[in-house]
Amino acid sequence: MLRETAAVGPFFALRTGGGAAEDGGPRAEGYVPLGEVYRTAGGRAAPPLLSRIDTVGRTLRTEERRVAASLVFQGLAARLWSLALAPAALHGRVPELRPDTLWWNPARMAPDDLWQPGPWRTHGEPAGLAGQLAHTAHAHLLPLHMAVRAACPVSGRLLWGNAASALAGSLRVLDDWCRARGRPDAADRAAALVRTLLQTPPLSDTGTPTTAPLAFRRRTCCLYYRVPGGGLCGDCALSRTPRAERGAGHSGGG
Repeated sequence: MLRETAAVGPFFALRTGGGAAEDGGPRAEGYVPLGEVYRTAGGRAAPPLLSRIDTVGRTLRTEERRVAASLVFQGLAARLWSLALAPAALHGRVPELRPDTLWWNPARMAPDDLWQPGPWRTHGEPAGLAGQLAHTAHAHLLPLHMAVRAACPVSGRLLWGNAASALAGSLRVLDDWCRARGRPDAADRAAALVRTLLQTPPLSDTGTPTTAPLAFRRRTCCLYYRVPGGGLCGDCALSRTPRAERGAGHSGGG
């Protein structure tokens, strides 16, 4: 199952196994459990999350921390959705990706940023695939949402728009892969699951999905246009780049 889902693309791959305690475990390689990343103390976000936000800000040459924070949230959301959606669509099983067992390296990018050293388990409760998907993803996205907002002032509505956009993006990649390999059943299953998730809080009212063609139009903006040289994403709520508002605190519809 893991080998096939990893073949979809780097965002769908997960490092597993290894990490023996006598070798120092994942922490020796710079990984931390995502449960630690999501913690806030005294209203301040955890150092690994702050470090990633600052690194992304420097890489993109933006001094607006909220822009970097928005993109960090969207990147992690895309990884988590991809890891859960592909097994659900291809095999009818949703992996358990608990924050205390899934490790993240803020200095690495996909697919090497996430590592689950322990055993690979799938959900067994009869909640239906959509319910299991929501349970797996929201166990991460809800605390990540709070942690990112503790890191800097960024619209909560904007972040949920990012989560929906990340889910729709994962679906598009998976749909292309499935149809190119003669798996329309899996592609249709993935689309049905995503439609259900986009109709359920906290993703409801974040945008409008379509099936012909497969697309998503969000109601907020991730702020990427505020990155030097950046522009509007394909699913952005904005119809044109508000250049006159660069640096003026525009919220991007958040």
